[in-house]
Amino acid sequence: MADHLDLRLLRAFVTVAREGNVTRAAELLHLTQPAVSLQVKRLSQELGLTLFHRTASGLELTRDGALLAAKGEQALASVTEFRQTAMHLTAQLRGKLRIGTIIDPEFTRLGAFLQALVESGPGIETTLRQGMSGEVAIGLKRNELDVGFFLGDLDDFGTSTDVLNPEAEAQFFVKPLSRLTYRVVAPPAFAGIVTDKDWSELAALPWIGTPPASVHHRLLARKLGELNLKQNVVALVDQETSMLAMVRTGLGLSLCRESIALAERQASGLVIADRVKLETTLGFVCLRPRRTDPNVALAFEVIDRIWRMDRREPG
Repeated sequence: MADHLDLRLLRAFVTVAREGNVTRAAELLHLTQPAVSLQVKRLSQELGLTLFHRTASGLELTRDGALLAAKGEQALASVTEFRQTAMHLTAQLRGKLRIGTIIDPEFTRLGAFLQALVESGPGIETTLRQGMSGEVAIGLKRNELDVGFFLGDLDDFGTSTDVLNPEAEAQFFVKPLSRLTYRVVAPPAFAGIVTDKDWSELAALPWIGTPPASVHHRLLARKLGELNLKQNVVALVDQETSMLAMVRTGLGLSLCRESIALAERQASGLVIADRVKLETTLGFVCLRPRRTDPNVALAFEVIDRIWRMDRREPG
């Protein structure tokens, strides 16, 4: 086996493995079919392994080939990341990047994001501003922020688009990162009151309200508005920790992330309404015209890499 692996051979093998067809692989690699076949054959010979079996419908990976294809994908991704980092270092990116942050940093992978950002663009100075999602959207529109995390629907603050559905008139550009579920939590004494209840019955109970900029307010306002219901707000808070503290004291109901709701049920005995839930998305966002700014583009590249790596982890 050769000491050095030719990346061209690896790229040809991975592309054929992904497509299951030499013709399509050749088109993607801008090579002739014989050239791609030769590269795959050379790699097979260098490794001393059979990578494919021929079938009536095309090529099928052997067991060894399947194992190596997965490793090959990872190796090529690492090479791409290496080149992108080198490109950014060569470009000598400079200046500030103002980042709007929300909720807890562990959930948004903020630490890993900032570390990777410093490694990829050491000349960039980052500043953070913690707040609610709505404040991030407003900060972007006022040019007080360059990028930020956002929960919910950006159409509440202007038109938006994600990477799969570009629209020229969109004001925001958003990269979806994760889907979240929100649940209604209540004090332990409310167990018999919230169990098996729908939105119409829950809305009339006492609630801990949040400002319009919060995702809690926007999710509830949209759902209750669709049902022509009014929320019975008895107190108003602007922090999730304060909101949960009030629920624990027995003041009223609240909306919170499912992971937190489950933890609070275990630790504090809070009750979770069993018939209702709301879904939303965590995204990374900027103003659409700023999407191609070098520092902003780097931020999107890094956040995509961080979340892709986390999704690849088992468990």
